[in-house]
Amino acid sequence: MTRYLKSVDRRILSLVLGLVLIWFVVLWGLPNSKAVVADYAAFTFLGVIGAIFANATGAGGGVVFIPAFEQLEFTHSQAIATSFAIQCMGMTSGSIAWSRFQACQSSANSTYDWGLFWPIIGFVSTFSIAGIWLAYAGNWHAPASLTLSFAWFSLILGAAICASSIWLPNRNGEAELHWWDWLAMAVIGLVGGVITAWLSVGVGEILAIYLILRRFQVTLAVACAVVISALTVWSGLPQHAWLKPQVYWQVVLFAGPGAIFGAILARKLATRLPVRQLKLFFGLWVLIMGAASLANAAAH
Repeated sequence: MTRYLKSVDRRILSLVLGLVLIWFVVLWGLPNSKAVVADYAAFTFLGVIGAIFANATGAGGGVVFIPAFEQLEFTHSQAIATSFAIQCMGMTSGSIAWSRFQACQSSANSTYDWGLFWPIIGFVSTFSIAGIWLAYAGNWHAPASLTLSFAWFSLILGAAICASSIWLPNRNGEAELHWWDWLAMAVIGLVGGVITAWLSVGVGEILAIYLILRRFQVTLAVACAVVISALTVWSGLPQHAWLKPQVYWQVVLFAGPGAIFGAILARKLATRLPVRQLKLFFGLWVLIMGAASLANAAAH
């Protein structure tokens, strides 16, 4: 297993170097590349910040990107599409980091069984991808109150997670899924996929909240949410990049690499925090998501 992980490290390094080379080639090929750097380089930091919170909590970086883009007077479609493209890079980087962490934990005979990692991902992502394309194929538009409802949902559950992390005993009691868990996760995947189509976030946050409240290990909840979010946004990217192209690629050119870097930092942050602190960090981030969504809804 150690030899395998080292070979994976070499392949990842080769991939990163290749992507960096492609990035420089694309930048060099742009007209007025110096002006592009001057105008859009600051988005690198936005990508880093969004990815750190998204990949340390599984809740998605759209809550950082969408308000920022709307302040820059992007249309709603441009903001959602650009958020999807950036998250494809950041959440994929985070997915690789979390998957490698899971492999290391499994090979090290961790005290917690990570055997649920891939079954949860395969099951929920199937429903989330179906949900996102139901929204696109049916041309379903977000209800006017969706942002407000999602904001209150995040505020209430974020407060519940914070309270449980402070006052309840620090136990990870659950190690297996029951039939009602699979049913709940099917609904979460389908509904979360639809919400993600509308807001660019949703399925990861809802799944992570459910698993945490069900007393599964917090790192397992976050890791599953990150990978499922990555698969979901990748499945929706063709809608925004080709079928109805609205992606602001100059922003993605800088925010995307920042998101890749931020995602790597996020996994290291999340796995170094004690369980109680990670749960509190997650709850606070969900509260921030809710407050930001509430402020955004009030502004419109």
